Amino acid sequence: MDKIRIVGGNALAGRVEISGAKNAALPAMAASLLTADTIHLENIPYVRDILTTRNLLREMGSEAEVRKDGTATLRAAELHSFEAPYELVKTMRASILVLGPLVGRFKKARVSLPGGCAIGARPVNLHLMGLERMGAKCEVVHGYIEASTEGLHGAYILMETVTVTGTENLMMAATLAEGETILDNAACEPEVSDLADLLRGMGAQIEGDGTRTIRISGVRKLRGCRHRIIPDRIEAGTFAIAAAITRGDIEIANCRPHQLTAVLTQLSQTGAEVDIGPASFRVKGRDPVLSRNVTTYPYPAFPTDMQAQYMALMTQGDGIAVITETIFENRFMHALEMIRMGADIAVEGRQAVVKGGRSLTGARVLASDLRASASLILAGLVASGETWIDRVYHLDRGYFHIEEKLAALGANIERVP
Repeated sequence: MDKIRIVGGNALAGRVEISGAKNAALPAMAASLLTADTIHLENIPYVRDILTTRNLLREMGSEAEVRKDGTATLRAAELHSFEAPYELVKTMRASILVLGPLVGRFKKARVSLPGGCAIGARPVNLHLMGLERMGAKCEVVHGYIEASTEGLHGAYILMETVTVTGTENLMMAATLAEGETILDNAACEPEVSDLADLLRGMGAQIEGDGTRTIRISGVRKLRGCRHRIIPDRIEAGTFAIAAAITRGDIEIANCRPHQLTAVLTQLSQTGAEVDIGPASFRVKGRDPVLSRNVTTYPYPAFPTDMQAQYMALMTQGDGIAVITETIFENRFMHALEMIRMGADIAVEGRQAVVKGGRSLTGARVLASDLRASASLILAGLVASGETWIDRVYHLDRGYFHIEEKLAALGANIERVP
């Protein structure tokens, strides 16, 4: 199993190109199940979750090709299986996204309850509730969601809590339902709007994406199209913090800075210099790093997927910062590993109190999830001595060659087989 080795102390500088967003590419791949025509996707990150989804589509009978140049060709003319088996679903929560398209087009699905990062329960009850409101029968049998319908119809669906995958799943199912579906308290994330753009390119009638109310008027059939995936805002945010934590100077290119407003505003408050352009931004780290509280909320607020990286930055702060996690109940596991590196962090419930001003030292640490992996890399960049990060397969699920990108910016980092 591969490991990441880092020798800290280098200020990073240079220019980095951001890859396509994994969290936008995955629902786009699932959406290919809604049509018998070919879907062409561009700017696909060649990461583990993408390849898992490719294998899942192939398992069901879809023709699915994903290339290292960032393109993918998907065609689900006919399927011989409507099941997403546990063996493929267990490593990736986004596998649940095939449920809506399968029920919408083929009127049946059998999908294993998903796995993925161990950061919280993330129940799928809202997905099932929404499908049932649209006329599907759903039940959980032996660890599988079994859904069927004689035909979906439009419905008003009020979601109790904001769910990105729930919004995406129901939006995809509703494109082929009879009548109008209204998703109230929908997720506003850019990845939801990117999926809506793809679906409109396929002939779907969708309004209101990017707001809390999305309206979908069902159509009889969807067609193939070509679509370019948006840049990965979380990868961009991770490199922004890499600049701040190492007191470096990095230009982050091929991104959409307006989708990172909350993160860049928070970085500015910690003392970093942020210069924003139309498709790139530049971050210069400054001394001292100012300790500032933050609370995670759904988009457009500070994202939960940046919480671990921000915690790494706060270990270098000049005071005390309180980090409050409102999205997932178990997303502070990286704190224990940072403590092994010398950080002063106290976790109580959904809050972590980070006392800055402590010098980190290299250690052997264990990555518990995707974003925890990135946070430990950031901590390693400023720790004295060697840091070894194990279980980097989590990292490979969502970051494309991050160690090579960091090395090009001056980091002493390598992947060790």
